[in-house]
Amino acid sequence: MNKKEIERLRRKFILIAMISVFLVMLFIGGIINTVSIVTSRSAIRSTLENVIQNDGDFQEKFEPVPGEQPSSPSMSEAFFTNFRHNHFFLFGTDSGSLTHIADNTNNDSELSAVTGYAETINKWDKNFGRYGNYYYLKGESDKNGPVLVLMDCSTELAASLRLLIATIATCVTALIITFFLVLILSGKMIRPEIENSERQKEFITNASHELKTPLAVIRANTELLEISGGENEWTRSTLKQVDHMNGLIQNLVMIARAEEKENRGSAEKIDATRIIKETAAPYEALTGQAGKQMEQSIEEGVELSGEESKLRQLTTILIDNAIKYCDDGGKVGISLTSLKKGKPGLRLTVSNSFAAGKNADLNRYFDRFYREDTSHNIDKGGYGIGLSMAESICKQAGGSIKPNWKDGVISFVVQLP
Repeated sequence: MNKKEIERLRRKFILIAMISVFLVMLFIGGIINTVSIVTSRSAIRSTLENVIQNDGDFQEKFEPVPGEQPSSPSMSEAFFTNFRHNHFFLFGTDSGSLTHIADNTNNDSELSAVTGYAETINKWDKNFGRYGNYYYLKGESDKNGPVLVLMDCSTELAASLRLLIATIATCVTALIITFFLVLILSGKMIRPEIENSERQKEFITNASHELKTPLAVIRANTELLEISGGENEWTRSTLKQVDHMNGLIQNLVMIARAEEKENRGSAEKIDATRIIKETAAPYEALTGQAGKQMEQSIEEGVELSGEESKLRQLTTILIDNAIKYCDDGGKVGISLTSLKKGKPGLRLTVSNSFAAGKNADLNRYFDRFYREDTSHNIDKGGYGIGLSMAESICKQAGGSIKPNWKDGVISFVVQLP
């Protein structure tokens, strides 16, 4: 995993962490405000019922005991509060007309305004609700028959609004603090991973350089032995192993360098159809010599915004892998289509007959040095890192590569934007 991939993973972690914190805060804030609103409405309704039952002579339920110290509300009283309001208006609604029965204010202008509110509310079917900063309740009085009571609840509404604003402000502040904490801490957490990734690349580069000299010496000494003593199976085996090691070193260096090239500054529009046809052409004869068949279905006019060398390398890896692991007498398929008509982007599918892939873990083919052949027989060729390189090329281009096996055929499907 290179630095760019680690940073991408960090951004995903920060996003998930922030969404999680936001949802938790939303849940807690929602519960707090909902409980507050429900409790307030319940208490207000209880107060309105008290007014109706007493025909406008509001009776407080709180009765202090002389000589005892006043106590704070209990847990149950906190959720079933009895508000002590001094601002209510009671109207009789018999025969469909309003009659002022009682109120506890001497403000004539407010009485006139509330009477207008009552006339509007009286036409509604709902028995309990809110009209502006007034709550109302329709009921039956033993003395006055059907009645309507309105009560000014500005204090309670303002308290609910303050709680909502405080909740929002607290959540926003907590989210900002959490974001910077996660940003700072995640940066410290990934720093060792980035340093480890850089050290791995340096190790591959340095080790490859150091291995070239002893391999060159081994090759030279073996060739001298062949000159002096003649060629034999031991010298041939030694030279074969040297060639294999040189190829492995070159591929490792290629992977390390490919991961360092994370920018796409040299991307340009290229003719993908031409490139893939030219790359596949030399393999047609090779496929026939191996007793296998190659089938091509390449759409004309497919274009891609990218690097030509990378597309050639990707296609070479996939075709070479398909021919190498194709069943005897099987078929190798190459298919190319555009992602969207008239726009850059392609879908490249390279497939081959592979009966042994039915129960295989296809995703493991992208692991470096992994081979389905557990004996790791080098006579078949390859180093077990070709598909890993193909995956790296696709990721750098912003695309994807996915394996699929069906009816004895394994396919590697590439999508590049």
